Formats: sequence, structure tokens, C-alpha cells
Amino acid sequence: MIKMGILGAGTIAGKMADTIAGMDNVEAYAVAARDSKRAEEFASKHGFAKAYGSYEEMAADDEVDLVYIATPHSHHYKHARLSLEAGRNVLCEKAFTVNARQARELISLAREKKLLITEAIWPRYMPSRKMIDDIVESGVIGDITSLTANLCYEVGNSKRMWDPALAGGALLDLSVYTINFARMVLGENVTEISSSAVFKDGVDMSDSITMIFDGGKMAVLHTNGCAQSDRMGLICGTKGYIQVINMNNPEMIKVFDRDYKEIASYEPPAQITGYEYEVEACIHAIENNLPECPEMPHEETIKVMEIMDSIREAWGYEIPDME
Repeated sequence: MIKMGILGAGTIAGKMADTIAGMDNVEAYAVAARDSKRAEEFASKHGFAKAYGSYEEMAADDEVDLVYIATPHSHHYKHARLSLEAGRNVLCEKAFTVNARQARELISLAREKKLLITEAIWPRYMPSRKMIDDIVESGVIGDITSLTANLCYEVGNSKRMWDPALAGGALLDLSVYTINFARMVLGENVTEISSSAVFKDGVDMSDSITMIFDGGKMAVLHTNGCAQSDRMGLICGTKGYIQVINMNNPEMIKVFDRDYKEIASYEPPAQITGYEYEVEACIHAIENNLPECPEMPHEETIKVMEIMDSIREAWGYEIPDME
């Protein structure tokens, strides 16, 4: 039984708490917040054994097997480092860090201490990933030549999304998913990237990213924090195409031939929240003394961060380090 500690007590922490409540091999052991009252309220609501009024206190608890970092992007580096230095394995929410340098430092520290650290980018761990891979590899839609993906949510009430000091904007919150989707389908060898963004109140709120991969394969990606969209992923081949309905958490995968006729559909298995797969991957890695989860290798986390660094550099958008 893995004892999990959640660092942070916000909305996403609550979703992880709901997730592990439905798992048989994880104990809701501890939660830490910036004040004890908030931690105690969270622990009472979600059935955690311990509540800590500081992150340092929970990190010092040797009973904690795995820390889930659920604070804003801007603080991931600081809080993951705190946990690693205290000897804790870490599952860190996406975006993993603010930049690639921070990612490299955390991964190096984890390896030095022989601890697990991995990025909680949930589509990487879901059964739907293998389902899509199997369809592509079957050749039913021929050779893949391009894909499109969009992920848009109206997040006007989310204060952190509008705050540069908290690494706000669409890139680290939304485009990280579309970039990962493209790389999962088209591979790792990106030869060219172009992008544009619409800034509001100092943060990018609408992104358009085009990535060219080996062989001239193209990914056209769109995210927006000021609108809703169908969240569709479309994988295009010489003999047909695949629709991934909700590319962020696939609800249905449909296959069409070149005559636009649906020839197959696949529904991913029922889930608790979808977060359980990343937790299961962490448990497997910890039990087998693995430094990373094969579903999201360290090098891939670093590469995605490097891509986002290059995009922000092209925009002239710098996010302050919170170290």
C-alpha cells in the first residue's frame, strides 16, 4: 500500500484525492497547505489521515511514499525540490516546471538520490494512448501525414491563469497537452516550429503552434483560455483519418475511410477520473526501483519543456523563476 501525500489543497488536489479514494492500493495519508486550517478542512473532506500547515512538515514525514505536487506551475520546481531533498518520490503536475533548466535540475537531483520523479501529464498514461497507437500501426488509415488538435477552455475565473508571476497563460496550461499529443502520434524528431499568440493582461491566452516532423509530417495546434472548443484531435492519413473526441481525456476514438465513412469506433475503459493511470505508473516504478515512468521518460519531459522555452523566447515572454 502506497501512502500518498498531496502538496497543495486546491481544485486539482481535490481531483487527485477523489481519484485515490477509488483505488485499492493507495492510502490517502497526508495533505499539506500553506495554513493548517485549510489542510485540516481538506483532510476532513477527503479522508486523509494527516494534515500539515506547511509543505516542509509533510516533506519531513518519512511515512510519505509519494508526493503529488498540486501547486501552480511557477512553484513546481521549488516544491518538487523540497520533496526530493527530503527523500520523497514525486509525481509533479504539468507543466513539469517553468523551463527546461529547472526540469533538468530536478531530474538530476532525483537520480542522485535514487528517487522517482515523473510528470503528471495524464494522456501519456491512459489506455487510450495504446488504443490510438494500435490503430495507427495497423495501417488502416495509411501513412500519417498530419494532425490537428485544439484544446480551449474559458478560464476567466482562474486567477493563476492571468498572473505572469504564477506562470500564467495558455502555453504551460493547455498547449502542453497539444504538443504532447502531436509527439505521441508523430514522434520525437521535430524539424521546425512556428507559432503566434494573442496576449491579454501580460499572458498568452490564445496560441497557434505549427510543428513539422521528420518526413514533412505537420501538426497544427490551437489552444485558447478565453473560449470553449470541441477539444478534437484529428489524425490524417493517406487512406482515412482518426477522430479523437476530447484529445485531453479521450471519450471516443473513431476511424473513417477516405470516403468519410465511419468504419470503426473504440471507447476507452471506464475510469475513476483518469488520474489513476499516472498513480498506477508511479506505484509500478517505485516497487521496481525505476527512476522514471516509461510512459513519460525524463528526456521527453525535458524535450517538451525545451520546445515551450523556444516558443516563449520567440514571443519575448519570460516567466520569472520562483526558486
